[in-house]
Amino acid sequence: MTGVTYVVVDGPDVARSAHDPSPAVDGPAFRARVGGTEIRWDVAPDDDLAVSRVAGPGTRTAALRLVTQVGRAFEDAHPGVRPIVAHGRHLVVDGSVDLASTDHWRVTPLPNGVAVAEPSTATPVRLDDTARALADSVDADAFQADVAWLSGLPTRHSLSGGFAQALDEAQARLDALGYATRREPVTVGAGGCENLVADRSGDGGGGLVVVTAHLDSINLAGGPTAPAPGADDNGSGSAGLLELARLLATRTWQHDLRLVLFGGEEEGLFGSTQHVATLPRADRTRIRAVLNMDMIGTRDTATPTVLLEGAQLSSSQIADLSAAAAAVTDLVVETSLSPFASDHVPFIDRGIPAVLTIEGGDSANGHIHSAADVADHVEPAFARQILRMNVVALTGWLAPVAAPVGPGDPAEPDPAGPAPAPSDDC
Repeated sequence: MTGVTYVVVDGPDVARSAHDPSPAVDGPAFRARVGGTEIRWDVAPDDDLAVSRVAGPGTRTAALRLVTQVGRAFEDAHPGVRPIVAHGRHLVVDGSVDLASTDHWRVTPLPNGVAVAEPSTATPVRLDDTARALADSVDADAFQADVAWLSGLPTRHSLSGGFAQALDEAQARLDALGYATRREPVTVGAGGCENLVADRSGDGGGGLVVVTAHLDSINLAGGPTAPAPGADDNGSGSAGLLELARLLATRTWQHDLRLVLFGGEEEGLFGSTQHVATLPRADRTRIRAVLNMDMIGTRDTATPTVLLEGAQLSSSQIADLSAAAAAVTDLVVETSLSPFASDHVPFIDRGIPAVLTIEGGDSANGHIHSAADVADHVEPAFARQILRMNVVALTGWLAPVAAPVGPGDPAEPDPAGPAPAPSDDC
């Protein structure tokens, strides 16, 4: 095994790492950036363990690793592994310790030239009347009401009655908005649940735009029957999908629109994986973009931040979202081409352009996957900014036809209203 010598160049996350920053040097040939912090390293061909100039004299390292984690899963499981750089769900660690990937984190060699969670400098998109009106019509109160009723269920574990009730209520909402809804069976271990799919036909454009979120929640420590309100993970994404559904139903679009609420995400992306596997080839080839929302409601950073995560094939969609954010929000936008552990991944694995929108610095959110993920931790004004970004990008992908459909002022779409509060017998 060849060794590496590495240095961390000054950047926003150096001070938060466990190491003292080293001065920039010109020697190392390989470079990567994580959260705006640059790391440079050399491969030493004749030395299988090289000296680190970051961790201190005498420290030995075999390689650098990029860790992508869900929440703080990796850090909680490896308290003795000190990150060289820590930025939200992304860590750079010394790979001389044997580290394996799991469902909750992925460990890969740090590749040369990669930019992970890189701050965007996009130029604001030029808004048309439709995009501006829909962005201005995002209703933070309706969003918060939906988060409240979803998180008011005892649990939305994929195999629970609470999940089934949430699915029923969401289907009724989408039916009332004029979407054609259907269910898809999902196998989850020895049990099963369903996905909810809602379609709205376009005006002959031929393309398909997909908006997704997972409806299920989980309490990892307590098990399937423990309280799992899942307000942020992923009541926020599900409420966001319903709010976008309301807005998008007020217009006629050139291209077809599909909304999907997935089950089985927390157990291993079962709903999205099975959905993508059964997509007809004709649908797969006409998908213009997939927008996935997972945890869009908690502000984990001093400056409101959103991470746009996809792959090289979704670079155009990431650029569109970045330009939309620059036009209608005050968000700091970070981008990553290292997709992991949410429902955009099965689409990307099949060559379909998909992007995750997720709150920046999500590893700082210590409430998820527990009884503490309650509505009080969700900030509707922050989520509204992400939804404004999303609806502007969707407007471009769907392409408006001219006139709005349905009753009401087009600048103020008629709300379907939040679903009723959960009953006592669920």
